[in-house]
Amino acid sequence: MITRPLPFLTRASALAALVSLTGCKYSILDPKGAIGAAEKSLILTSTYAMLVIVVPVIILTLWFGWRYREGAGARYEPDWGHSGVIEIFCWGIPCAIIAFLGYLTWVSTHALDPYKALGGQKKPLVIDVVALNWKWLFIYPDQHVATINEVAFPVGTPVDFRITSDSVMNSFFIPELGSQIYAMAGMRTQLHLIADREGTFPGLSAMYSGRGFSDMHFNAIATTDDKFADWVSNAARSSVPLNTGDYVRIAAPEEKAPVQYFSNVEPNLFNEIIAKYMGKAESFHSGVKE
Repeated sequence: MITRPLPFLTRASALAALVSLTGCKYSILDPKGAIGAAEKSLILTSTYAMLVIVVPVIILTLWFGWRYREGAGARYEPDWGHSGVIEIFCWGIPCAIIAFLGYLTWVSTHALDPYKALGGQKKPLVIDVVALNWKWLFIYPDQHVATINEVAFPVGTPVDFRITSDSVMNSFFIPELGSQIYAMAGMRTQLHLIADREGTFPGLSAMYSGRGFSDMHFNAIATTDDKFADWVSNAARSSVPLNTGDYVRIAAPEEKAPVQYFSNVEPNLFNEIIAKYMGKAESFHSGVKE
């Protein structure tokens, strides 16, 4: 026997769904950096261009339904077969929109290339990123420190993220700063970002990578130069070093991993993580992956 839901329950469910959406935060549309702002502009421009077609089609569909309804007295022309004006509108406008979107895609693809270094007066900060199961390892090669699930950088300083994975393919994403890029074992991808204001921005894995994926988050802290120097000093005071032997233990699968700091990081650790998939780093053990 099939029963229909009570009207009250139907309305209550719809209201609950609307209320739940009030807590959503559209980080991509609230950028905190130059790359994020450019991507927001690209998204909105593409949407407006497509609405040039979508909105008139919706309006005309409703108008046709009303104008040619039964009993409306619309003119009947059974022999009609062609209209040049209609053909121009039906083909000309969509072709113009497609050409515009193609041009926009071409220009933005080059302008927002994640491998393209950002200009600026400040020297870029290099941060090596390793996607693990199920946490993020950030290595600062120039500062000789490393962290788990926390990354910091000064406001207004270009950041050069060099990214790899020591597990399955993953995706590195800080929505408010813009762009996501894949992390792949044995390969190095790059992402250049910059923050234009202070704040703590949530980062995440944008690609399913196993049972601990849903908790694979990290904090990206954009701060002043002085506070960043203090942050580095605090990490350097950690009593936990990070060399090849320590890395094998740290890289073991872990869910909901807490923030950790490491000092005395082995200089070539990031490159060795990549090289071991090419059979060039015998110091690692294959058992660290799941």
